[in-house]
Parts: sequence; structure tokens; C-alpha cells
Amino acid sequence: MKLDILAFGAHPDDVEISTGATLLKYAKEGKSIGIIDLTEGELGTRGSTEKRYKEANKAAEFVGLKIRENLKMGDGFIAHSQENKLKIIECIRKYQPELILANSIHDRHPDHAKGAKLVAEASYLSGLRKIETKMDGILQEAFRPKMLLHYVQDYYLTPDVILDVSETGKEKIELIKCYDSQFFDPSSKEPKTPISGEEFFDYLEGRMLSLGRELGVKYGEAYTIDRTLGVKDLFSLK
Repeated sequence: MKLDILAFGAHPDDVEISTGATLLKYAKEGKSIGIIDLTEGELGTRGSTEKRYKEANKAAEFVGLKIRENLKMGDGFIAHSQENKLKIIECIRKYQPELILANSIHDRHPDHAKGAKLVAEASYLSGLRKIETKMDGILQEAFRPKMLLHYVQDYYLTPDVILDVSETGKEKIELIKCYDSQFFDPSSKEPKTPISGEEFFDYLEGRMLSLGRELGVKYGEAYTIDRTLGVKDLFSLK
């Protein structure tokens, strides 16, 4: 199955929180989209591993994902290893996405930057034919995506790209509520976290509003990239 977009997240809900409106936008346009979670989020303060899987599946249905997989790398202890790079390479070669979205290059949770680096390196290595990987016993073809973007997460990083997500910004808030164990629930007796307060939804909307203002639109989502971007038409720039 070839995908248009393959989004990687260190934890279930990383993708939805940071780039959910983008996925909803392109899903509505008929793009084929998948998510690969690197860990099960098993160290999360609230909820459980079993609950997170149910929430992740609910979110997948909300967006209309073609695939969602979990590589079980170990929450909090993602290793920058050959084994983990090969796991990601196998996924990239299996789904051959045009665009990869990955964690922030610098953020509060150390797994985010680790995940970002792993995916970036694997995206490059995936194009080297002398690195051999197999799927169901069959040798995979080398493949390198056209572009990799890192979504901005908790820490504010100066974006290289802001995408207009005005049509799906509000819907993104409903999407992340699929993870009800992680976010605001007045009846919950679990410990409070930086994302469990009711104000977190206002924060997310505020971030999108601030980014959208830079484009002269309502909502935006931000990305960084480690290379120079090019356009065919300067008049298409906002």
C-alpha cells in the first residue's frame, strides 16, 4: 500500500496534538495517510497501555487513516540504534510515502528529539539499496521520500513552513479528545499533567491562531525542515 503521507510519533497522540489539522485537511482531499507510533506511551502518567491503543484506534477512525502501527521501542528509552533505524526503514519502504512528518527536533520530552533524529536518518538510509530489509521474506526495494517535515510540538521553534489549516483547526480539538484518558475530564481522579487541564485546548487553539495570523488566515500548523525549499511560482507564496 503506497501512502501519500506517513506521520511518525514517539507516543500515541503526538501526531494528533501537533499535526492533526494537517492530517484532517489532506484526508478530506482524499490523500492516503498512515501513522506509525514508535512507543506504546506506557510511561504516561494517566491511563494505561491498553487504553492508549483503544484511543489511538478511535483517532485513526476519526481521521480515516489507511494504517496505524506501533513499533514498541520503549517509552522514555528510545535507543538510537541500528535495530530501531531498520524498523523505520522497513515501514518507509513498505508504504513508500511522498511526505513524512516526524517529531520536533527539540522539545520538552526527550523522546521527541530522539524520535525526530531516528526518523530523519532512517528516511535517508531507506534510499540506500545496499541496506537490505525484508517484508514477509521478500527483499524490499530502496525508497526515499520526497520530503520530511518536523512538526513543532510543545517548545516554540521558529517555523520554516506554516500550513493553512483554517478549515480543520476546530476539528483537530475534537480529534485529540479521542485520547480522553490524557486530556481534560472533570470526573477523572488521575494525577494532573501539563496537558490534562481544560486550558490546554485553549492553548492549542491559540497556537494555531498565532501561526495563522502570520499567513493572514485563521489557523496554521508549523513545521521545520533541514534543507532549502523551492517553489515554481513566487506568487504562490503567502
